[in-house]
Amino acid sequence: MRAINYLPAVESGRRKFVKRALALSLLSSAGLHAGSLFAAPATQNRFLLVFLRGGYDAANLLVPYNSPFYYESRPTIAIAKPDAKNPLSALALDATWGLHPALRDSIAPLYARSQALFMPFAGTDDTSRSHFETQDSIESGQAGFGNRDFSSGFMNRLTQVITGVQPISFTDALPTIVKGTVNVANVSLKGVGKPQFDERQSNLLASMYAGHPLENSVREGLDLRQEVGREIEQEMEAASRGAISPKGFELEARRMARLMRDRYQLGFVDVGGWDTHVNQGNASGALAGNLDNLGRGLSAFAEEMGSTWKQTVVVVISEFGRTFRENGTRGTDHGHGSVFWVLGGAVKGGRIVGEQVAVDRRSLFQNRDFPVLNDYRAVLGGLFQRMFGLSLNELQTVFPGATARDYGLV
Repeated sequence: MRAINYLPAVESGRRKFVKRALALSLLSSAGLHAGSLFAAPATQNRFLLVFLRGGYDAANLLVPYNSPFYYESRPTIAIAKPDAKNPLSALALDATWGLHPALRDSIAPLYARSQALFMPFAGTDDTSRSHFETQDSIESGQAGFGNRDFSSGFMNRLTQVITGVQPISFTDALPTIVKGTVNVANVSLKGVGKPQFDERQSNLLASMYAGHPLENSVREGLDLRQEVGREIEQEMEAASRGAISPKGFELEARRMARLMRDRYQLGFVDVGGWDTHVNQGNASGALAGNLDNLGRGLSAFAEEMGSTWKQTVVVVISEFGRTFRENGTRGTDHGHGSVFWVLGGAVKGGRIVGEQVAVDRRSLFQNRDFPVLNDYRAVLGGLFQRMFGLSLNELQTVFPGATARDYGLV
């Protein structure tokens, strides 16, 4: 992350002046108007949008544990039904839904304190199942038909209609969602990750067959595995669009919280690595590791926000969910409906909200995915109306042609 100097509440006059000037210089270079940097906002509420790039597997995050069809569809990657004696089982949230056990120590306590809720069957009307098309569609916030203006994102337009707020994007470059007529600061967060396929391990396996009649066949098989692995890794990296990795997210989340607590009212961050086509895992494995890191980061964010957490809402979304049935490589492919997370000190949590249907074969969209019953523009529009008191005309500026729906999230 680039060096940013935080301004403590009490400092000596000269030191405060120097640090303020430095902060002005840094943030001006990022695109802020220095004259409005310390302007009093019209609202003290904070909103952070977390975008999981790659399409995360929502059906293993929010587990429909009372559905036999879930366990039939996922013979190797399903999460076990809630069982107090089994730490790898789902955590029962109500009589229908359970939470992935990787979130036991992070998000589950927020849910228990009514500071977290989940909305299944959520997403967009875009059915392309393309990472890039769906991400752009969501970030634009415009209707799923007709011509879209990708030079304007809905969080930039949200900034336009709320007097005096300061927006920030925790990204390397400005994504579509924050592009527009308002200058938005961006601060780079850098995560780390490991390639899925290890060449050293492949060479070690090949050496075990040296001089064996199967040596050439083994080498060809391992080379093919490497080639396929590189292709999958490249697809996953492309789907992430340069977003930070979940690994190490906790430290970055604390830095984000300090900036949003002290200076910014609107924030955006994207987290990559959710495209789990191969060896997704269940209570352990790739998805579980990502959820664990993400959950710990969001819990740290809540802690670092301090008393401001009571005025903060965090929404976690993804471009789409994944296929309900696992594929032949113990993973899941591009899907449709997803699950939104809503966290915050003022959130009316401890609930599963929104329109729902029974999870069975008949309810699948195109016989493969969760359907979308809760449109993201209606969900966020209703939330923004509650949080920021937006008029109908202002909501139309943010989400043209959409009808906001108040789900009572806050």
